[in-house]
Amino acid sequence: MDDDRIDEGHGGASNCEACEGLSRRDFAAASVAATGLFAAGGAYAAAAGIRETAVTIKTPDGNCDAVLVHPDKKGSWPAVIVWPDIFGLRPVMVQMASRLAGEGYTVLVVNPFYRSIKARGPGEPEIQMAQTADWRKLMTPEGIMRDAVAFTGWLDKQASVKRRAKIGTVGYCMGGPLTMQTAAAVPNRIGAAVSFHGAGLVTAGPDSPHLLVPKIKAISYFGVAKNDDARAPDDKVKLKAAYDAAKLDSTVLVYPANHGWTVPGGNVYDATAAETAYANMVSLYQKALV
Repeated sequence: MDDDRIDEGHGGASNCEACEGLSRRDFAAASVAATGLFAAGGAYAAAAGIRETAVTIKTPDGNCDAVLVHPDKKGSWPAVIVWPDIFGLRPVMVQMASRLAGEGYTVLVVNPFYRSIKARGPGEPEIQMAQTADWRKLMTPEGIMRDAVAFTGWLDKQASVKRRAKIGTVGYCMGGPLTMQTAAAVPNRIGAAVSFHGAGLVTAGPDSPHLLVPKIKAISYFGVAKNDDARAPDDKVKLKAAYDAAKLDSTVLVYPANHGWTVPGGNVYDATAAETAYANMVSLYQKALV
């Protein structure tokens, strides 16, 4: 790997193979452009008829800062938990959540690094890849599952959440495995779990996310990046086999786009594939979050 390649990973101390094919310049461009996309912040939400609120959720491990977005009118809607990618909770993730809220959902975007640092807002220094390894070490599978219980419990107390409906979750990159841990932690509440360009869904370790499938009841959808699949072509087979063995409804689909394609801003964003992914996610939620 040359000096211009990503060598600090999404998986704690270990490197994340999903990012080895992307340069530092690509990630930097995506991060800076994303900030610009949501520089207006609340103006976007207001124009879209979305209410956006900064919230704090108490968990067994501390206080998680997050953003709650939902239609700006009286009513209640199915809830969705968003697990961000390696750059964490930031404006572009809120923008993506606001778009989903516009479909008729109450969306909670969490700071996955809350044990270590508060989320960055517009104008603040961007998270750098080198910083995340130590933060990831504190995000154990057990800790994420405790978070999931806390987040779903908190959502069920919100007036904007339709509590009789199932809850959805979606994760991007390092957030992909966290959706599986969420679905396993609260199987009776999570009705749909979506992962886009998820990193580390199948590993050789005893805590591999795919080993949690027997605990999951949710319908699951995995959008796999073509370069991730080229790097580990057996992962999709093992993942699908785990769901089939558990007799669970699942889709594992390789997209003709590279790792990170769904997040606007930067060289890896693929608008056509991102729109397809978004439509497939909304279609699943419409089916499952009832």
